[in-house]
Amino acid sequence: MAYLTSAVLGAALLCFAFLGLRARRADGLLDDYVTARNSQPATSLGLSFLASGMGAWILFAPPEIGAFVGPLALAGYAIGSALPFIVLGLYGPAIRRHLPEGRSIGEFAEACYGAGVRRWVSLVSVLYMACFLAAELTAIGAITALLSDVPPALVVIGVAVTTLIYTAIGGLRASLATDRWQAWLLIVLLIVVGGVALFRLPEMPVGAAMPAIPVGSALGVALTLIIAVTAANLFHQGYWQRVWAARDDRALNRGAWLGGTTTVAVVALVGGLGMLAAMSGVALGEPPIPFFALLAEAPGWLAMLALVLAVTLVASSVDTLQNGIASLAVADSGKRGLSIGAARLATVVLMVPVVIVALQGLSVLRLFLIADLLCAAIVVPVLLGLWRRMSPLAALAGGAAGMVGAILPGWIAHGSLASGVLAASFPDSIPTLPPFLAALAASTLVSLLIAWLKPRATLRSA
Repeated sequence: MAYLTSAVLGAALLCFAFLGLRARRADGLLDDYVTARNSQPATSLGLSFLASGMGAWILFAPPEIGAFVGPLALAGYAIGSALPFIVLGLYGPAIRRHLPEGRSIGEFAEACYGAGVRRWVSLVSVLYMACFLAAELTAIGAITALLSDVPPALVVIGVAVTTLIYTAIGGLRASLATDRWQAWLLIVLLIVVGGVALFRLPEMPVGAAMPAIPVGSALGVALTLIIAVTAANLFHQGYWQRVWAARDDRALNRGAWLGGTTTVAVVALVGGLGMLAAMSGVALGEPPIPFFALLAEAPGWLAMLALVLAVTLVASSVDTLQNGIASLAVADSGKRGLSIGAARLATVVLMVPVVIVALQGLSVLRLFLIADLLCAAIVVPVLLGLWRRMSPLAALAGGAAGMVGAILPGWIAHGSLASGVLAASFPDSIPTLPPFLAALAASTLVSLLIAWLKPRATLRSA
């Protein structure tokens, strides 16, 4: 069975590589390699937002939240997952007008505030995407061990190398081309695997209740997830690339809404399976993994399809992240920029430490939460960059205030700065609302206050 599973997974990865390599442009222009500028219609963008935003995380986090916290928190997760696309769909046309030849979130920050803010924003973006990459590759290793006898390291390396080949050669167009097929494939596989797993559920006990915690706590979890996921994903360079890849403003707006609504539907569907598993009394495992608990007694063919689904999810997010990091390196390499050959080499080099971390099988959730909090502390000052009153001082002060705000709740609660820093580093790897809410509120208030009291001396032209 292991040989058959390996062959099926290998065939899926070879198909992705073929689709990606077929989409490459023969002219090899660097700008097209990192932006595919003004080329993508709404449907292509919507499917790409869905596929690149999905990952193996949807098989773990939404089902667990649905099973233990309930529908309110699950709704928060779904909204948080989709909101970055909607924000870029609404805000993106203004970004395109302000920076028509832009290529990255770092360039946008520099155009608004200067090189100092650009370096900080680019660092946060790379940190977040590296965590995301390591998490996805770690997850596919864990899923492989759960569902098959295939060596997990083989699948981790297979996904990393295959996606690296077609993204390094084909650039953003390769990622966009595979995204379209991967989006449809993951929808079909999710319906099949989820439908069969649902059909195999034991009969619902009499009086079974929907999982839920007190409304106040559930709202707190929902708000935490919305802030954390939205703020972090707004530093995802892969999503910013799609702002300039859109054929026009209308395509960007419609594509963002398409990607957002389908993302909400997918997260709700997978999370709903977790709720039903908990309600039916299925043993959820230790640690609990509701989605995979539904497959515990499933036939081998269903487990294989679930593994293909997981590989599709991981490949669709990993190729976007790889190209996003490479494009950020290109855009932030100075006025002369990197050559396309150097950009490809950068893509390969940046993946080496990520794969090494992924092969350790470590939990990266705490790093994810810290990166999310850094993003929450500076996301509002960055997005306010197009406001004519905003200045570099207001942005830097807002970002600093956001970081102070992140540690303030723990500092007040426990009476020491060290305790505040520790609480903001999530020692138990559990997201809590106070650091995120305080970071967001402090950065917003200070940015607005300084921009109002001391606006930029020379207003930028529209």
